[in-house]
Amino acid sequence: MKENVFDVLIYLFENYIEDDANLVSDPDEIRNELLEAGFPQAEISKAFAWLESLAEQQTVNTNATACRIYSTEELSRLDVECRGYLLFLEQCGILSATNRELVIDRLMALEEDNITLDDLKWVVLLVLFSQPNEEVAFARMEDLVYGNIPQRWH
Repeated sequence: MKENVFDVLIYLFENYIEDDANLVSDPDEIRNELLEAGFPQAEISKAFAWLESLAEQQTVNTNATACRIYSTEELSRLDVECRGYLLFLEQCGILSATNRELVIDRLMALEEDNITLDDLKWVVLLVLFSQPNEEVAFARMEDLVYGNIPQRWH
């Protein structure tokens, strides 16, 4: 099975982050567990670097009324469905403009050619979890990811 960074991130989220475990407490033990679970060392290192970069992100106030123009690279990697879903999340109050930018940054950092809607949803969860005072938005997004409420609210 070919595992990638995203698979490692989901594993970490489901086994550590979601349960409020502390990834910093013993990263070597967690790395060993990931190796035993079959994840390649290179992908584990990339996943930890991805999470560290997310933790280092400074929140910048972004104008909430600004129109988001996607770069050529973003357009090539985020299809219409993903871009539409980001807009949907903003419109229903789950993502702020600032968090949207963090999500896009972290998606581009995955270095995946084809970013799926499921990839996007998981990255949104990781970003919201990492941000202070985003518990309500995180809970709403978690409901969307785990299918507890309809994807499209009418």
